[in-house]
Amino acid sequence: MLPDSANSRMSSDLMQSPAWQALEIHAQMMQGRKISTLFAEDPARFKNCHVEQDGLLFDYSRQRITQKTIELLVNLARQEDLDGWRDKMFSGEKINTTEGRAVLHTALRRPADETVMVESENVMPFVERVRQQMKTFTEAVHSGEIKGSTGQKINTIVNIGIGGSDLGPYMVCEALKPWQKADITSYFVSNVDGTHISEVLKRINPETTLFLVASKTFTTQETMANATTAKNWLIEKLSNEDAAKDHFAAMSTNEDAVRQFGINPARMFPFENWVGGRYSLWSAIGLSICLSLGYDHFEALLNGAYAMDRYFQGAPLDRNIPVLTALFGIWNRNFLGCAAQAVIPYDQYLHRFPAFLQQLDMESNGKRVTRDGEAVSYDTGPVVFGEPGTNGQHAFFQLLHQGTDIIPCDFIAPKTSQNTVGEHHKLLLANMVAQAEALMHGRTLEEATGNPQRVFEGNRPSSILLFEEINPYHLGGLIALYEHKIFVQGIIWRLNSFDQFGVELGKEMAKGILASEGRGKSDIGILNYF
Repeated sequence: MLPDSANSRMSSDLMQSPAWQALEIHAQMMQGRKISTLFAEDPARFKNCHVEQDGLLFDYSRQRITQKTIELLVNLARQEDLDGWRDKMFSGEKINTTEGRAVLHTALRRPADETVMVESENVMPFVERVRQQMKTFTEAVHSGEIKGSTGQKINTIVNIGIGGSDLGPYMVCEALKPWQKADITSYFVSNVDGTHISEVLKRINPETTLFLVASKTFTTQETMANATTAKNWLIEKLSNEDAAKDHFAAMSTNEDAVRQFGINPARMFPFENWVGGRYSLWSAIGLSICLSLGYDHFEALLNGAYAMDRYFQGAPLDRNIPVLTALFGIWNRNFLGCAAQAVIPYDQYLHRFPAFLQQLDMESNGKRVTRDGEAVSYDTGPVVFGEPGTNGQHAFFQLLHQGTDIIPCDFIAPKTSQNTVGEHHKLLLANMVAQAEALMHGRTLEEATGNPQRVFEGNRPSSILLFEEINPYHLGGLIALYEHKIFVQGIIWRLNSFDQFGVELGKEMAKGILASEGRGKSDIGILNYF
């Protein structure tokens, strides 16, 4: 609990620090500087403002920065001991201070022979046991060794979860559709709105369906409501009270609740409290990924993330892609006044990636209190949103180009499409580059032939992340890149990026309203209409 004086104390020491003050002065000097002018002044700007790493090209030449900006931002990162905090995270120290937990989603993608200590215990044997349990189960389902209660082979997977237990696995399975097992169909149910589970149940055969219930405590309100509905439907359709044991598996740590629900504890896949929900797709929560794509592709996903981890740990800060993306976000948010960040994947398979990032970023850094319990005096996490290109161009890009707010963009694309249809991919990439160029250059009144409605201010920053292709390995790297970006920003803003107390209040109040059914709640007048 915060001290009574928390609201009166401010974390102004960050803003008064030498590195922050130097950036304030630099930002004033950069006022009026145009990105297009920076290109004109430096014909080699693209060469000097991009980084290539392991099949990824990061082009930040259209950010409103100079080499001096990067130098000052790196100084800020060093002032806040980014290297030290990074080492603490990877080594298993309890950097989630409010909950007294280590932060070790990175351990989930490390090789089994490495050592990661938490409270004098090497966690890697546990990680490897769960991975092998997932692999064995996945292969048994795919081979037909594990069948439904009537002896039919499983060909449908329904993942029931919410938040990180849904957004991450669902995003990955959509992004990697070309690697989907030909004889497996996957569905993801999250919303407590009965429509979500009902629409899925209409499409599936109970005899060939496996339900995965993802809930650490096995008490998550929305998840358990959907799981109970699925179980009752299954029992009714199969006329078998014990059907759950053949048609359900659980990703949980509550064995008693799993057993009571009717699931065989041998089908319970555990994970530890040092795995946060929005970072959990690498854990047992990724079982739906294994079953949908095959364990080998899940392993490639882990390997891509691990490669990004190693790169994040070892690359110089001024040439480190996760660090640079974070620093440019700090620059745009705190020194250029940009309150939002758009993420635009020019790849239809990545259509759920912006939604995944919304939770990853806004649940991590959408906070107004530092890890030391002080109210912040500066802006923290931005609003994150996005849609695939080119759909977004015909929706919210009007605001990006001519709106009163400047919203930086991350454009993400593969050089090679998984579907080579005519000139589609060439047209797609041309549109992406054109949007970045238009945001930067704008259009003058003269170029608009005197029509002010057609004037674009320009000077709006963007970056491009260009992959050779979006495959399991590169997707793993992309996800890890953004995880580390968010971590870096949290360290600089002095936040704990790994708790989420802001999620809890509404859920607690919903339970109270549900229990009372509105009785004695005359101040909530809308309840009278339910």
